[in-house]
Amino acid sequence: MNTAHDAGRRQLNVAIIGCGMVGQKRAGHLADARLVHCVDLDLQRAARVAAFGNGCVCGSDWRDPLGRADIDAVIVATPQDSQVEIVRAAVMAAKHVLVEKPAARHVDELLGLLQLAAEYDVRVRVGFNLRYHRAFQQARRLVDSGALGPLLFLRARYGHGGRPGYASEWRAQPQRSGGGELIDQGVHLIDLARWFLGDFVEVDGFAHTYFWDMPVDDNGFMLLKTAAKQVAFLHASCTEWKNTFSWELYGRDGKLQVDGLGGSYGVERLTWYRMLPEMGPPETMIWEYPMPDNSWATEMAEFVEDIRRGREPAAGLHDAMAALAVVARIYAASGYDHRA
Repeated sequence: MNTAHDAGRRQLNVAIIGCGMVGQKRAGHLADARLVHCVDLDLQRAARVAAFGNGCVCGSDWRDPLGRADIDAVIVATPQDSQVEIVRAAVMAAKHVLVEKPAARHVDELLGLLQLAAEYDVRVRVGFNLRYHRAFQQARRLVDSGALGPLLFLRARYGHGGRPGYASEWRAQPQRSGGGELIDQGVHLIDLARWFLGDFVEVDGFAHTYFWDMPVDDNGFMLLKTAAKQVAFLHASCTEWKNTFSWELYGRDGKLQVDGLGGSYGVERLTWYRMLPEMGPPETMIWEYPMPDNSWATEMAEFVEDIRRGREPAAGLHDAMAALAVVARIYAASGYDHRA
């Protein structure tokens, strides 16, 4: 019988609950874990994902893998309205959990989960995979080395243009999603900003629906400030007619800029602009990453090590709660009540 305490160096058995696009991505990037159970309300989708694992079982009831003694961890890749219920049940079944961002519809849905995970001695990681893109891993190393000096401010844009029928998808249903673009792509920007600048003590912003005929926002604008007056100016949009990712971090001694995430967002690129003593044009170094995205595999490999070492995940429930707290304040200020 496997327990949350005996993972050691053996291969871990994993279940995936939710076999849509993200569940499929997870199945293809499990590091050295073994896929043994897949669940989706659509059995055909579950079967397609189960094909990634030799002898993998598929079904439609998410409770089934939680009752299996041989499963060490579950990946929860469902819409937001079911995430917390599944995560809570998995923790109480002594399973480690990777739950996709944002992990809940509202920050208060996550209250008590940190304490519950500690009580059952399991790791709960939140899937903020953008942290694990090659450009951001290199950016983190440069910042940690002191290359930028004290950090000043950050600005970033992340957006796509939707698709036919977008306003009819589950993401446009507030009772399922908890909101629109701000809670969808916006939480990635908030998480990255916190990862580099720290917690935000002042939150201002505006969410609005400009184009799509749906009861949730299609644009979210954020102005966030740390206790040290470092500012993050962020914009998430699903009226960005050309898919865009642009992220700039300014320090006293230079600037880092990340453009693109691969695919339709363009080649992933990190540029380091290093200020010279005489000022003027900076010294410039560029890293390009035209190869396939490895963020999902890198994140999963770290989660496996979290389990084996009994360490708290670098991106955990406290990060999800911090991001969702920012989202909640901006929705409240913008007149959105997604609980109604």
